[in-house]
Amino acid sequence: MATEEEFEIESMHFERLLLAVDDDDDESSRRAFNYASTLAKIYNIPLGIVSVLETGDLNIYQSLSPELLSQRRSEIAAHLNTYVEKAEAFGALNVQPIIGEGKPARVIVEEVVPEFKPDLIILGSHGRHGRTHIGTVAGEITRTAEASVIIVR
Repeated sequence: MATEEEFEIESMHFERLLLAVDDDDDESSRRAFNYASTLAKIYNIPLGIVSVLETGDLNIYQSLSPELLSQRRSEIAAHLNTYVEKAEAFGALNVQPIIGEGKPARVIVEEVVPEFKPDLIILGSHGRHGRTHIGTVAGEITRTAEASVIIVR
C-alpha cells in the first residue's frame, strides 16, 4: 500500500448518472434533479431519471382497478417527462425517463440499476420537523447499491 507521500491523485468522473425522483416529494427531488442535471451537462454523460409507482401504497381495491393503475402510470410518466424536458432545455444530453413499479429501493437496485448501469445514483433527502434526514428508500439504496450514491440536501 502506498504511503501518503507516494500516492498520486487520479482524476475521477462518472460515466452514467441515475437520478431517483419521488413524485410525492418535489422539494428534495428538485434539489437532486438540479445537481444531476448540472453533472450530466458539465460532463456530457447520460442521465436516467427514475420514478417508481409504489404499489404497496395502494389499497386492495385500488390495486385491482386497471383504470386507477393506468391513471397513476400516466401521472408518473407526465411527471418524468417534465423532468426530462427541463434537463434537456438546461443542456443535458441523452436524458432517459424510467418508470418502475413496486417497492422503490428494491426496484431501483434490482431492476433499474442492472439495466441502466449507472456508476452514480443521485437521491434527495427529506426534511421533516426542521431536520433533514435520509429516508428509508435512500438509506436502503445507499446500503445495497453497488454504484456510488450521492444524497443531495
